[in-house]
Amino acid sequence: MPDQLNLAIPRALLPGDGRFGSGPSKVRQDAVRELAAEGHSYLGTSHRQPPVKVVVAGLRNGLRRLFSLPNGYEVILGIGGATQFWEVAAFSLINRRSQHLVCGEFSAKFAAVARGAPHLEDPIVVSVEPGSAPTPDPSADVDVFALIHNETSTGVMLPIARPRRDQSLVIVDGTSGAGGLPIDPVAFDTYYFSPQKAFGSDGGLWAALCSPAAVERAARIAATRWIPPMSDLSRAIVNARNNQTYNTPALATLYLWLHQLEWIESMGGLAWAIERCAASSGILYSWAERSEFAQPFVSERERRSATVATIDLRDDVSANQVSAILRANGVVDTESYRKLGRNQMRIATFPNIDPDDVERLTASIDYVVARL
Repeated sequence: MPDQLNLAIPRALLPGDGRFGSGPSKVRQDAVRELAAEGHSYLGTSHRQPPVKVVVAGLRNGLRRLFSLPNGYEVILGIGGATQFWEVAAFSLINRRSQHLVCGEFSAKFAAVARGAPHLEDPIVVSVEPGSAPTPDPSADVDVFALIHNETSTGVMLPIARPRRDQSLVIVDGTSGAGGLPIDPVAFDTYYFSPQKAFGSDGGLWAALCSPAAVERAARIAATRWIPPMSDLSRAIVNARNNQTYNTPALATLYLWLHQLEWIESMGGLAWAIERCAASSGILYSWAERSEFAQPFVSERERRSATVATIDLRDDVSANQVSAILRANGVVDTESYRKLGRNQMRIATFPNIDPDDVERLTASIDYVVARL
């Protein structure tokens, strides 16, 4: 392996930017430069005062525009990332019992949080093997349907629709799909995600797009149940209406998030981002289908993610070895999800990743494999 790591990929084949991580994802240099230029008047200031509240307001308004939220929907921000929001949902949105679609590591973790909550009944879990897509059971005796838009660990993309029309809430994990996949706000009551994926920022924060029904549920539960302050959605809603968070946020993360959001809007909004992600992922899937040593992991074409592509390699071609050589050449974070345990590459195709760089990545992989 050490000698093979010295394999030099010709510069003409290498991507202009070698970052393909599924989170943290590529952060655009323009955003970093602008943060550095304005840091003296922004970083190290109170999050309860301008200019931070102006950034939070811009972020909330921008997300409202990007997702074309109906009247009455609110954009809420909180600390801790989407992982923390699982606890927020368990305390503030699930009244009694939830149903969870599980098709990988992250959807399973949310189900585990609900199962461990002593104030809730055991959830109903609809689980399938990694690489497959589950469908909800609309007849289930539950008050929350917990769906996932894009399973980051496996590259499975699910359609989002209400399982039934009643008082049950639909809450959707959009962490690696938000900002790169189509979504109809009418189909959900809460769509939550983090900024370190399609929104080209760092982690540690969450956003939740909440319907009036979700806002009402959170207020009603808060009046009857003890909730840790960090997991109290009603408390986060009050703070968000004042363009702030319950406790101190990462100011640089907020700034980079807003910069990326404004960039997506300037390029054509969500429709542009969806088309760009589809183009990049299409390059990967088409390459894998033509390849003698690679194939898409997700067999059902309609369920192949447009933002996180998973590609299986033939048994005699080590994906870890290929990724290690790529890393030595400045092309990073193409490794598979660690717990999936497959001979696989996982490659992000978020809006901030240039489709031309994806094309060059496939050429670089071909070059490496031909010489192993």
